Amino acid sequence: MSDPTRRTILTIGSAGAIGGALALAGCAADSPAPSGSAGTTPPSEVKPPPTETTGPSTAPDAPALGGDIAAVADVPVGGSIDATIHGQPALIAQPTAGHVVAFSAICTHQQCVVAAAGAEFHCPCHGSMYDAATGDVVQGPAIDPLPPIAVAISGDRIVAAS
Repeated sequence: MSDPTRRTILTIGSAGAIGGALALAGCAADSPAPSGSAGTTPPSEVKPPPTETTGPSTAPDAPALGGDIAAVADVPVGGSIDATIHGQPALIAQPTAGHVVAFSAICTHQQCVVAAAGAEFHCPCHGSMYDAATGDVVQGPAIDPLPPIAVAISGDRIVAAS
């Protein structure tokens, strides 16, 4: 048997690349279209969360309230809890009585899941710490704060604000 030529290797390689691309395209084509897709944002175009968190409001321009997250009583004043918002890991804090804030629980350093730890959030991977009231970095290696997630209080519950 003779050694393959450069042309043979390139031909086989390009066939593999095209086949792989077709297989990936086939996977995407098999995905069902979302029902009532008008106005639905595709996953690749998900908008980042609003930059401010909200508290209770009765103003006409108050944010629309979304899914239930936790009871206000579950979050100690001056403390925090781990939560899930829109299927993503999140952190909820109550810096002062009746004022709740939420942040993404994904560390801005290397995307580990950050844990609630009272008045701070701690990343178990590399030791970054964040202020639970503001999401700001208290100790690196992370440089950027945790992104805020808009939440509101509805009765005795914390809900996602959309």
